[in-house]
Amino acid sequence: MDPVTAGVLIGFGAFAIYAVSDACVKLIEGQLPPYESAFFGAVFALLLLPALRAPGEPWRAIFATRRRGQWWLRFFAYPVGVMGSVTAFTELSMAEAFVLIFLMPAFVTVMSVVFIGERVGPRRWGAVVLGFIGVLIVLRPGFRELGIGHLGATLAGLCGAISVVSFRIVGGGESRLSLFGSGTLGGVTLCFAAMLPAFRWPDATQWALLAGYGLLAALANLMMMAATRLAPAAAVSPTQYSQMIWAIVLGYLIFGDGVDLPMLAGMVLIVGSGLLTLARERQRGVSLPPPVSASGAQAAAAIAAETRGEAPKDA
Repeated sequence: MDPVTAGVLIGFGAFAIYAVSDACVKLIEGQLPPYESAFFGAVFALLLLPALRAPGEPWRAIFATRRRGQWWLRFFAYPVGVMGSVTAFTELSMAEAFVLIFLMPAFVTVMSVVFIGERVGPRRWGAVVLGFIGVLIVLRPGFRELGIGHLGATLAGLCGAISVVSFRIVGGGESRLSLFGSGTLGGVTLCFAAMLPAFRWPDATQWALLAGYGLLAALANLMMMAATRLAPAAAVSPTQYSQMIWAIVLGYLIFGDGVDLPMLAGMVLIVGSGLLTLARERQRGVSLPPPVSASGAQAAAAIAAETRGEAPKDA
């Protein structure tokens, strides 16, 4: 088997594990506050730091940066995004949560224009419009009640986009330890502070689910690192859309969730929008949006940062 094929297959496996990790946090069923689940997810994410640390790199490099404002932006964006995604998976079906979080590539495009001045052509704007149409079909505003889960999923996609745009702004001047460590430290620190007033000691089942949530996400991130060493990130990144299939399968088998025709149609449009965006960004050589999960975006974004660069032409 050639390395690219192996990398893509490992990518598919990683996203299957991400989906099981998200199912674990959904199985907690809101019995723990979302910031408590997010805290333990961030603690398990610390296990990834040795894999991101360059040989001989001092641990204090987590705090080293040439753009302190961007470091703090990632510090705050990660915990907000993870708390949002945990809330989304708790309140919504897995499929509906993924539909909204998968707006992240569209958010990246819009924010790249506003904050970086990136030139975006009609095809990428078309992909953005297609994604938002898909969301409107799924949500059907005015015909159904929207709740905190929808807000959480949107915040998760938005905060993931903020991290990606931050990577593009800092360019190649930051180490992976700093890129990933800033968000992880933010998750541990802020989620710990948020959970203290209403901390609930998990029971044995909840400890098992929290461990599954955090450890499986860490394993999936390590697999993504292995995948992107074997194959280009542009080849591995589209495998993230297999999560939509896993969301439907796991949602049905574990939670009894169904998917109606409007949701299915919206999924197709959103996945199409994301794939169009990935194709255009692959051609332009800019860093790709990171994978979507309740806990995996930061490490995967740090991996994607290896391919960051600038592109001179419109897309």
